[in-house]
Amino acid sequence: MTMRGTWVAAAILAVACGGGGGGGTDTAATAATTDGTGAGPTTMSSETASTDGPTTAGPTTVGPSTDPTTAGPTSDPTTAGPTSDPTTGPGTSGPTTDPGTTTDPGTTTDTTGPDTTTGAGDDSTLCASQAEGPYFPADAIWYHDASNDPVAPDSDAITQWMVQNAPPNGWGTGTMRIDFSITAIDAPAGTEKRPFEIDNDYYYTPDCDVAPIPLPPGGVVEDYPQDLPPADSFEGYDCSGYQEGADCHMIVVSRSEQRLYEIYHATVDAQTEQFSAGCLALWDTSKIYDLDGRGQQCTSADAAGFPIAPLLFSAEEVAAGEINHAIRFILPNSMIRAKKYVAPATHGTNTTGPTTSIPYGGHMRLRADYPIEDLSPGAQVIAKALQKYGMYMSDGGNIALTAQSDVYGCATWADVGVDSFSLADLKATDFEVIDHGPTIDVTFECERTPIME
Repeated sequence: MTMRGTWVAAAILAVACGGGGGGGTDTAATAATTDGTGAGPTTMSSETASTDGPTTAGPTTVGPSTDPTTAGPTSDPTTAGPTSDPTTGPGTSGPTTDPGTTTDPGTTTDTTGPDTTTGAGDDSTLCASQAEGPYFPADAIWYHDASNDPVAPDSDAITQWMVQNAPPNGWGTGTMRIDFSITAIDAPAGTEKRPFEIDNDYYYTPDCDVAPIPLPPGGVVEDYPQDLPPADSFEGYDCSGYQEGADCHMIVVSRSEQRLYEIYHATVDAQTEQFSAGCLALWDTSKIYDLDGRGQQCTSADAAGFPIAPLLFSAEEVAAGEINHAIRFILPNSMIRAKKYVAPATHGTNTTGPTTSIPYGGHMRLRADYPIEDLSPGAQVIAKALQKYGMYMSDGGNIALTAQSDVYGCATWADVGVDSFSLADLKATDFEVIDHGPTIDVTFECERTPIME
């Protein structure tokens, strides 16, 4: 056991009734903030922190001590991690149990049969992609055709403000760019499940889960270099920026057990093979989540509280000629509406944008009259998805769109002619903001029961 965290096994033994979230101060958050350059969990404000929590679960020894709104990598690479910003605080208005299951279909291995909800089985190459079929049921919101959904009353005000605030085109770097750093791993059936040591600085109760994770050898964490690790090794999960607070997202798709494991801030030490992690969000991919998601005011591996994987677009999808889901996008914290979110988000952060900025969960759709024929063939596939399904404001950072890494080479971005600047001509005013109802105040008052197995 290290000073960074406590073993999951110990955390499970430490469960106590009434365990709420920890403290945290705005001062700590301010010290850690590098607006728009990175991403880490935001702090629980001392004004909103609560000791109320679930009555049955949650390690009582791992509450957050700080929750910085923008801590994370300070680089702005085309291959570096989308500078995410998952945040959290103690809770009040989510479900008292996770909308999935509180027990694992398998104990130490993933041994259940093929996933019949998606029509796609585990991929022995570890390459996870929705080109093989959607991760969630087809009626999940990520696959909703939003072509004719009504526009929000303040749509023009938001998009015009974005362009004025971040010229020339209104995005975090001024132009729309694509980040290719996050990898989704397809865990074959039978993959051994590994417990992890909790990193207290990035774990928030009751928001985060602590179930063991099916971690196949040969996989990689966010930002791993292009050369693959040995197939029998765990060294690809060694996140080089872990000690410096890098995002280090780790995403594992287990189609056979109908689960999605998403971690914010994870690593496996290449020398000791010690598995350390911050916030795990475990999703039941057999169900359609309602607008409460994993719980109102509850974070996930992304600050908006919803999953990452179903919003990542891949080279495989572009090669196939269609992306059949919405897309993840991010903005600097100064461009996200202050302490507000809108469905389907369930969480927000200590953001500082004005009322004319978009809130967490905001849904933008590329205008139907945008001349996509002026784009490259690969970029046209992405643009069509933006017209049909749109993109959801998911996290804090600079590089607007998030594509999936092609590190496994199931298809490559070079093959489809897409690079970081393929959509650079798109302006915020080329988009419409879709009406998802009233915004919700961020309180950090999450109530749910963490999944332990």
